[in-house]
Amino acid sequence: MAILDNLAKAAKDFFVEPDGEAPAGPAAAPAPAVPVAPALALGSLPAGATQPEQRHLDHIAGLLAGDGRDFGAFTKMVKSLAASGLSGPLLYQTAFNAFAAVTGTDLASLLTSANDLTQKLADDRAKVQARHREKMGEAVPLQGPPGALAKLREQEAQLQQAVASLSQQLHDKSQQLQETQQQLQQESAKTQAALASYELAHAAAVAELQAHQQATKSFLLKN
Repeated sequence: MAILDNLAKAAKDFFVEPDGEAPAGPAAAPAPAVPVAPALALGSLPAGATQPEQRHLDHIAGLLAGDGRDFGAFTKMVKSLAASGLSGPLLYQTAFNAFAAVTGTDLASLLTSANDLTQKLADDRAKVQARHREKMGEAVPLQGPPGALAKLREQEAQLQQAVASLSQQLHDKSQQLQETQQQLQQESAKTQAALASYELAHAAAVAELQAHQQATKSFLLKN
């Protein structure tokens, strides 16, 4: 039967996939009622930030990479089987049966792994945002030298004081201040764009993970 051939091919494609390589094609929606996590406060990010940078996608992929027995690997199995035309409860039940048969992972362990991945993404986002605040000069660096933005902010304050107190050097110092403020604006825009890219990649990963996690619970947990 065609469906069995498609299922066999999907399973084969999943298990022979090289480590670190994402499966081809987007995952089909698991079911109409599966809730998806809302976008993470992206309204305040710079306009035009619609696609994350590849380095951020690679970073998120690295966070989700596991030993082939965790929830990240299970979601790859789901997407692989979804390409064969399965959806809803049948998709998740079939994926879980195949995954459990190969890895020996039970449902409780699988859902615990999903929670662990969710926490890992949340922890990483907190670290990235903390580093972003340091770069923007909104927080004192906890370790290491101050970032470029913090240095530029400090330089700006020093130059403003010099302009006020050294009238004989007003022209030169004012020019230097203007150049420093331009660098500050450029570095700020660059840092904001980098955060916007990361947030897009992170939001997509969280939404997909939570959708698969909710679908797994809905379709596989028995009341």
